[in-house]
Amino acid sequence: MAIRIVREKGDPVLREHTATVKRFDETLARLVEDMFETMYHYNGVGLAAPQIAIPKSIIVLDAGDGERYALINPKIVLAEGHEVGVEGCLSVPGVYGEVERYSQIRVHAQDLKGELLEIEATEFLARVLQHELDHLQGVLFVDKVIRYLPEEELADE
Repeated sequence: MAIRIVREKGDPVLREHTATVKRFDETLARLVEDMFETMYHYNGVGLAAPQIAIPKSIIVLDAGDGERYALINPKIVLAEGHEVGVEGCLSVPGVYGEVERYSQIRVHAQDLKGELLEIEATEFLARVLQHELDHLQGVLFVDKVIRYLPEEELADE
């Protein structure tokens, strides 16, 4: 396993649309483990492959609900409701803002063996999933910010 360099805003790879993963093999499993190790190293809750310069449709996350998720070729198939919450991003360090997201989503994806899986998510998990899925389309959270939060306001939360 290896900690990868997280690309920051301005790197063109962050604006690319990702390619569908077609090979489910040991190379993919190693990449996913590297992504988890990198995410934890940088104290993140989610990481998309483009953030480490891999333009493939892969995300990992650990939203603190006791489960780690590695999702290959994920897609939102159902979205309902709206809520505004604070977000930050490993690729945009030190910047935080309020972003409107769906409050409930259903995601279809594949696991490391290529098997189909479905995740129903609300609240923070839904937010993290949507944030990471945006990365797969070349979208950063700063593209969706309603209001940036000054540092003194962050200290109050």
